[in-house]
Amino acid sequence: MNDDLRWNKIFGAVLATALTIFVLKQGAEMAFATKPPVKPGDAIAVQIATGDAAAVADTPPDWGTVLPKADVAAGMAQSAKCASCHTFTNGGPNGTGPNNWGVIGRQPGTKAGFAYSSAMTDFGKKTPAWDYDHLYMFLANPQSYISGTKMTFVGLKQPQDRINLIAWLRQQSSSPAAIPAPNPKAAAAATAAGAGKTSAPGPIPENGNPTSAKPVATGAGPAAGASGASTATSSQTGAGAATAPASTTGASGSDTPK
Repeated sequence: MNDDLRWNKIFGAVLATALTIFVLKQGAEMAFATKPPVKPGDAIAVQIATGDAAAVADTPPDWGTVLPKADVAAGMAQSAKCASCHTFTNGGPNGTGPNNWGVIGRQPGTKAGFAYSSAMTDFGKKTPAWDYDHLYMFLANPQSYISGTKMTFVGLKQPQDRINLIAWLRQQSSSPAAIPAPNPKAAAAATAAGAGKTSAPGPIPENGNPTSAKPVATGAGPAAGASGASTATSSQTGAGAATAPASTTGASGSDTPK
């Protein structure tokens, strides 16, 4: 009899403990009830750009609009970064890269006495001349624009830096290339396309001409540039790496434009 009561007491104690715990738990939840916030405080809205919005095309500007307003002095300052590889004087010697006097309007890969890469000479076979558009795209990312070029410069990412450099290069010539008449529609389209961060230009098409490239008329023409070599381009373009530090610009014999 005593044994039966002992087990009843044990079971009763266990049930009473469980009931007590349950009651305390429910009471605590009711006393300290919390409501989740309507809007999480740490939630951050992130807009993910896709497709065309993620990569804005870096297209050449309307040269008739931008060249007259370009900062030639700033372009000359950019060219100083290329001086370790290029010379820009009339009759100056070739260096790590070719002499770039009169580079705008000259056929790529044709500067006498300079050993160009096969990539640059092939480019020259398809491209009559270094015009404003070609230089603009090449200077943005030489390796991407002409795969295999000796020019290892990373490129000038800011469009205005390239415009200023090209304006200065135009003057490094015995007969500077003509500046085309302004084209308001083209200027508006280029401004719209360039709004936002630009992406690196794609590889050059089979015909050797960028989408909006205009053939350079050595002495005239919309896309003609004029003078010499860009200080920035390392060796094949003649305008190449204007922004790059001297060490970068001068790395591995460059193929500047000419």
